[in-house]
Amino acid sequence: MIPLTLLARFRAMHRYLLDLVGNLSEEEYRTQYHPDLSPAGWHLGHCLWVENHWLRAMVQGDDSRTRKDTQYYQPQFSPKSERGPKLPPRDTQLSEVASGFEENILLLADQDGKLDPTHPLMQNEYLPLFLLQHHSQHLETLRMVLTQRAQQRHRHAFHPQNRLTASPIAREMCVLEAGRYSLGGEAPGAFDNELPADLIALDSVAIATRPISNAEYLGFMEDNGYGNIDLWDEAGREWLKHNPAEAPDHWRLDDRGWWYGIGLDGPQELEPRAAVYGISWYEARAFANWAKADLPHELSWEAAARYGHLALAGQAWEWCANTFYPYSGFKAFPYREYSSPWFDGRHYTLRGASRFTPKHTQRPSFRNFHTADKRHIFAGLRLAF
Repeated sequence: MIPLTLLARFRAMHRYLLDLVGNLSEEEYRTQYHPDLSPAGWHLGHCLWVENHWLRAMVQGDDSRTRKDTQYYQPQFSPKSERGPKLPPRDTQLSEVASGFEENILLLADQDGKLDPTHPLMQNEYLPLFLLQHHSQHLETLRMVLTQRAQQRHRHAFHPQNRLTASPIAREMCVLEAGRYSLGGEAPGAFDNELPADLIALDSVAIATRPISNAEYLGFMEDNGYGNIDLWDEAGREWLKHNPAEAPDHWRLDDRGWWYGIGLDGPQELEPRAAVYGISWYEARAFANWAKADLPHELSWEAAARYGHLALAGQAWEWCANTFYPYSGFKAFPYREYSSPWFDGRHYTLRGASRFTPKHTQRPSFRNFHTADKRHIFAGLRLAF
């Protein structure tokens, strides 16, 4: 039987998802605000479809609730640009999703014995933990959608009360001694790409105790960081040529030349010491070159985090130096498409969490991954020396 505390967390996640999109208009509900992001309504319907797929089709053998929508809610079959027009009416879907969520909570409570507790997916509460984390990731993505919506809606003048000024890099660091470290996730909550845990030999490295701040990043900008091509590798220069960035994705200048940000709720002050976010891996790498430093390897990052050396490790996702790869002994579970297709040499790993990440996916072993060009995500950097 699923613990009541886990069911309560799952129900709360349902409410967060519904509340986040519940105030959107019909048009906003189905609008694609960024080429890499689906409309808000699709995320909501997808979360219910995923629950029904695993709980009902895979565990119970009943695909009656998923069969007709498989081609729409499985991402590999449905281009993002085509998802909005195919959504059902907003109020209809909100009602259907709310009812479906509640029915699945009752199914997990299993008062009638309809879920086989010996099924591999039900062992040690694996499936509800998996679904809770799946929904957590979509909740954060929905916050990206609404941030892009806020950027597109922003029309009126905004004047921050305080001018953001550049500051030098605070080179406070911890030294991770060379040695063998216990790294990786723990079952049943870990995703397949966090497993198996192992003792890993690491070289000594110094890692900054704090992520790069808004004020520190402004120093890079004001020192012609975007214009100095020597700071950018060949792929980064090519990206910059087609994406003429000059600041993080959500930063804007007012008519006095003062920087401010646009968040979920609109324009806002940029806190000088807060972790910068809204930058691609290319920008993070160029900043590290400018600082005569590097990005940390994700395993060094995890080891330092486990020993409590990394402050503010939940303000922004932190780009790492390495591409996303399978650990030795990796086995895809519960399905191949969660991790395996992205071990392609094009996706880079991010560690930590952002201020918008639900706590269910906040742990030192969690591995996020994106291609190097993505800057709509809530990602910044931390330096290694």
